[in-house]
Amino acid sequence: MRELKIRVSYADTDQMGMVYYANYLVYFERGRTEWLRDHGIAYSDIEKKGVFFPVVESRCKYVSPARYDDVISVFTDVSGVGPASVEFSYKIKLRDKLLATGFTKHPLVNRGMKLVKIPPDIKKVLEKHSVKKNPDS
Repeated sequence: MRELKIRVSYADTDQMGMVYYANYLVYFERGRTEWLRDHGIAYSDIEKKGVFFPVVESRCKYVSPARYDDVISVFTDVSGVGPASVEFSYKIKLRDKLLATGFTKHPLVNRGMKLVKIPPDIKKVLEKHSVKKNPDS
């Protein structure tokens, strides 16, 4: 599990002073990018090979709000790996308080949006670190 700390900016919040709901998906993306980077897989390097990870499904369960200037932690795991897809799971916390959970599903595609198998070097890393569990557990 990879932890990314993020300080909530004023721009991340809504009129009620809470993090705007869609920004949790941005936090998921940042967590995912850093998870990959920590495991030697940079998005930019993958894209140079003509392989892309679009999001085809996402879910976020909101438990408690984050507010301006909170330092939150985004925990990211690989929760599933298929021949041509990967699923990431996320937990967002403020210290020990759970704020949100969720997941994103990603097929791997080429520039023409045709499904491609995960390159063996990337698949090996994803499978090695996959936790294969429900992101809400």
